[in-house]
Amino acid sequence: MLVLGIESSCDETGLALYDTERGLLAHALHSQIAMHREYGGVVPELASRDHIRRVLPLLSEVMAEAQVQSPAIDAIAFTQGPGLAGALLVGAGVANALALAWNKPVIGIHHLEGHLLSPLLADAPPAFPFVALLVSGGHTQLMRVTDVGVYETLGETLDDAAGEAFDKTAKLLGLDYPGGPAVSRLAELGTPGAIVLPRPMLHSGDLDFSFSGLKTAVLTQVRKLGSTVGEKAKADLARGFVDAAVEVLVSKSIAALKQAGLERLVVAGGVGANRQLREGLNAAAKKRRFSVHYPDLALCTDNGAMIALAGALRLARWPDQASHDYGFTVKPRWDLTTLAQ
Repeated sequence: MLVLGIESSCDETGLALYDTERGLLAHALHSQIAMHREYGGVVPELASRDHIRRVLPLLSEVMAEAQVQSPAIDAIAFTQGPGLAGALLVGAGVANALALAWNKPVIGIHHLEGHLLSPLLADAPPAFPFVALLVSGGHTQLMRVTDVGVYETLGETLDDAAGEAFDKTAKLLGLDYPGGPAVSRLAELGTPGAIVLPRPMLHSGDLDFSFSGLKTAVLTQVRKLGSTVGEKAKADLARGFVDAAVEVLVSKSIAALKQAGLERLVVAGGVGANRQLREGLNAAAKKRRFSVHYPDLALCTDNGAMIALAGALRLARWPDQASHDYGFTVKPRWDLTTLAQ
């Protein structure tokens, strides 16, 4: 089965072609980071307009790279939610228009399901079941993944997601958008232990997270240092923030594996590309003898490959989920655990 995937939930336009026998044939991605940097964050209307400009050229690119013509495509998968409503509508509209023109079935995919399944695109994919740490700009969750479509929430953030805390810390330190990579790079220059910040809910006894207090602790330190804070102090503060966030994420992941009785951890979402988080999880995996799996770095961000993969896996199990009526809706808010099987 050859599936075209279209991702447009936020500020990346991604298209890909995935074949259930040959794997990922081609994928192309356009990031809007440069456009949104001027505003310090994603501007929804600008994001939607840019998706409109980019989606068809990217479609031509992936089809040319894969040397595929439209008759060979078996189905089209698109991100139906969650995300920015206007951005989602662009991908949904294009997917259904192409499906109508080409007489192909179409399927809406949950954005987070795409992230959860993205490590299956790696050369050594994990087997089911596994625990997934889903950590991105807007989500921080621990899930038990028994199979495609079978997800149980073990814990989630009660307020800010880890990615949001990274972005807000970056603003407090005067760093450019996107904040996560900027804070991580600055943290590499900091001295471990120079500034120690709280580890929220580290010993809460459950698998939930809270990062708003950590962000507030950074704000308190910035005010204490004053307006003339030097680069060394900023680096130490960034290091303190990153060390605190990573310790919480690693500790909760270990606890989730123990609670679920599993020895495989999958990390998905944009923060999964964070070098310090990977180092912390790899060290814990070696010490505690569990395996940890990541998507390729290029597939940690939002992308069409994960949507094409999720569409192919769903249609292989539940062919009746494919639609031929091309009347579409989007779901800006959508609970992952409510997915139909």
